[in-house]
Amino acid sequence: MELDEVVRERLIRVAASVKAQVREVLRARIVLAAAEGLSNGAIALELAVTVNTVRKWRGRFALQGPGGLKDAGRSGRPKIYGPDVRVAIVAVATSAPPHPEATWSHRTIAARVAGTVFAAISASQVGRILADLDLKPHRVRGWLTRRDTPDFWDRVADVCDLYRNPPQGAVVLSIDEKTAIAARSRRHSRRPARPGEPAREEFEYRRHGTASLVAALDVRTGEVLTEVIARNDAATFTAFLDQLDAAIAPGQNIHVVLDNGSSHTAKHTKKWLAAHPRWTVHWTPPHASWLNQIELYFSAMTRRVLRHGDFSSRDDLIDKLETYVIGRNETAKPYRWTYDGTPLKAA
Repeated sequence: MELDEVVRERLIRVAASVKAQVREVLRARIVLAAAEGLSNGAIALELAVTVNTVRKWRGRFALQGPGGLKDAGRSGRPKIYGPDVRVAIVAVATSAPPHPEATWSHRTIAARVAGTVFAAISASQVGRILADLDLKPHRVRGWLTRRDTPDFWDRVADVCDLYRNPPQGAVVLSIDEKTAIAARSRRHSRRPARPGEPAREEFEYRRHGTASLVAALDVRTGEVLTEVIARNDAATFTAFLDQLDAAIAPGQNIHVVLDNGSSHTAKHTKKWLAAHPRWTVHWTPPHASWLNQIELYFSAMTRRVLRHGDFSSRDDLIDKLETYVIGRNETAKPYRWTYDGTPLKAA
């Protein structure tokens, strides 16, 4: 038996592998030994198998090559349920569930199929058939039917160009609100992490009200100014803009990125912007909040302070939020925006 170099190296890797199945290793060693000129009897003695085993795999390799070392397909037990039952299960699983249920379960699918011309079928059998088809009617993934925005990519390109090439001497801000932040305290103390065991957090909690804030991110420096607000409306928003306008040198132009929230698009806000011509607004497209850099800041705040936070009161929540903002501003750095706003192409 002669082996080319590629096949020999592949068999050597299998024979030396500690992760390959035992039978794969054995078959590779049989072929390698045969290629060295050993007889069937010598190979059987060396590998502690029968001569018939050596003869079988040596012969299959000689006829089929490396593919002959794989197990042959087995017929198995005949299928109890034919294609018509499988089609019926798929038809049910991809249809609307019965009133008042919102999703299908294996049990309800089995009951619906059993009510047709077919014999009864178990929920577990329905599960096996659906798993074989990679069909999971019990799982629902959120989906947004984005409304048609003709200038979507024009807006995207405008915002990205502002981030990547900010106007000389201008202040570039990213502003938005984070509302209804819950102040919750755990009913029992958190258990710290241990080797091999993550920290444990009590799932029961007490509510102590909510807080909302408005924040402005300086895109050039990464510094953020926040203010706790009682209401999220146009009057509150323009009052925050008044503070920013007073804090920024009169000679500087201001470019601001805003989403389409009601407090931003209200007549009162538009009137304020019209009265302050040094403010230029760059509107993100609808349902494209990821273009507003302040959302990156809110995401970091959520992970670091809010998600696993324990707040004894609303004031405690506000204090921790303000402490986080002050501490982060001490080491603030701008976000490195790499997306250029061109339409994404499918791979």
